[in-house]
Amino acid sequence: MNTLTTSLKRILFVLIVASLAFAGNVKAQDTTSTDGLEFTDIPTAADSLAAAKAEQKKDTVKKAAATTNTAVATPQDAQKTLWQIFIAGFLGGLIAVTMPCIYPMLPLTVSFFTKKAGSKAKGVSQSMIYGLSIIVIYVLLGMVVTLGFGSDALNSLSTNGIFNIFFFLMLVVFGISFLGAFEITLPSSLANKLDENSNKGGLAGIFFMAATLVVVSFSCTGPIIGTLLVDTASKGARLGPAIGMFGFSLALALPFTLFALFPSTLKSLPKSGGWLNSIKVILGFLELAFALKFLSNVDLAYHWNWFDREIFLSLWIAIFFLMGLYLIGKLKFSHDADLPYLSAPRTIIAIIVFAFVAYMVPGLWGAPLKSISAFLPPPATQDFYLSESSGAAAPAAAPKVSIGEKKYADLFTRVRIRGIDSWYDYEQALLVSKELKKPIMIDFTGWNCVNCRKMENDVWEDPQVFKRLRDDYILLQLYVDDKTDLKPNEVYKSDFSGKKITTLGAKWLDLEGSRFGANAQPYYVLLDSDGNLMNDANGQQIQPSGANFNIDSYIKFLDSGIAAYKNKK
Repeated sequence: MNTLTTSLKRILFVLIVASLAFAGNVKAQDTTSTDGLEFTDIPTAADSLAAAKAEQKKDTVKKAAATTNTAVATPQDAQKTLWQIFIAGFLGGLIAVTMPCIYPMLPLTVSFFTKKAGSKAKGVSQSMIYGLSIIVIYVLLGMVVTLGFGSDALNSLSTNGIFNIFFFLMLVVFGISFLGAFEITLPSSLANKLDENSNKGGLAGIFFMAATLVVVSFSCTGPIIGTLLVDTASKGARLGPAIGMFGFSLALALPFTLFALFPSTLKSLPKSGGWLNSIKVILGFLELAFALKFLSNVDLAYHWNWFDREIFLSLWIAIFFLMGLYLIGKLKFSHDADLPYLSAPRTIIAIIVFAFVAYMVPGLWGAPLKSISAFLPPPATQDFYLSESSGAAAPAAAPKVSIGEKKYADLFTRVRIRGIDSWYDYEQALLVSKELKKPIMIDFTGWNCVNCRKMENDVWEDPQVFKRLRDDYILLQLYVDDKTDLKPNEVYKSDFSGKKITTLGAKWLDLEGSRFGANAQPYYVLLDSDGNLMNDANGQQIQPSGANFNIDSYIKFLDSGIAAYKNKK
């Protein structure tokens, strides 16, 4: 029975590792900064927006405040994002507890407090102070990151080339360190100094004892902390790093306090052994896989055009295949003990990993891989892409229009929606809408927007949705994080943000914020040929929509715009 209990606990520990890989990537909504949000006009085509400008000058602020379905970050949205960051940090803390640098410290530290205190009550209080000290130290670290970069800088991290390359290299280093190539440690002199101060006694002694644990365990916790700070910072939440560190430190501190309350439960813990190092190695593989996402972000936003979908998939297949070999004992590192037999937990996890590898292999020949498509480079980066909708609906020639060459078309070949004649310039789309007599759907999107890719792969490829986008709308895709420089004569200072607009992405983000009072992606806006929002059958203005993964609801949204455009004509 004890063996079964031990096995179940080991399963739980390793499943937590797998959970972190996905929890760290999940985003409820991809956003950019809302700091300094105002509502004023931006330069647009005079002939198409004259009426809209006149009205907007009178009631832009009022209309933006009354909008009920915008993607401007509300307190509820922000709370949801911070909760996700907290949960990701908490999961990271649970993983840290299972690291070889910390797990063996649990019984030693708890025994130290219970025996030195002289009484159970005093031992519990000291262990609680010890846990609280750990939380304070890590939260202060999160605050330093926030104050050091500032909220504006944090918001730019998700698409900044230098930071993404730095994050990529940092995660690769972390991953290699977890595989056992080397250890990332802080100076031993710092640990010795803190250890000396921990002998002073009182609250200060307990605090320095906690600080000593933080320093000496850095070789195990450093990569987890770094990954967490990278992820939270790149999401742009002002308090993200501090909240992430709070979740991490809470999970790390809880065992020390709980086992001090119930010291007898220490006997039920699995004994230290090779399984601790196995978790560390598995986490190393996951760090390497996670790092590739940052490299893909830079490749897309800066149009390097070399890190395609099949390259990304090939690397993921190799990483997870090696992870599977490690789990079954066919791959061993220098610090690993011999694996005499396969335990049930390792076998189950190995089956899951090899099944995931088998699932990804058809993606090399174009299988959609919808369950992970949001994290992969866009399908258009692949030479051969299988899709029921795009394959069957690759249209005849696109309707001919007399406006000349399509602007920016060469920049977006890697994200072009197969079968749909997308446009990439606002003013051109207005002219095309008038000529073809179709409403416009603006897709405010981004190269690094996970929910945008999920909408395109899971919702837009539905035959009914695809038909409407192809036949009934002028699809205008505006990438708000594109780094292409504007021509010198197109550069301007925004009345909306007061900033100098020098890139194509900044121009479209300025349009989204100033015209529609929104800052999130994806964000879908239905307009008539004059660039105005339309009214539905009840006379209510059709409000823009964010990510909506309910296909029936999204079809109703599209149909409302089609009907409104026909009625207006």
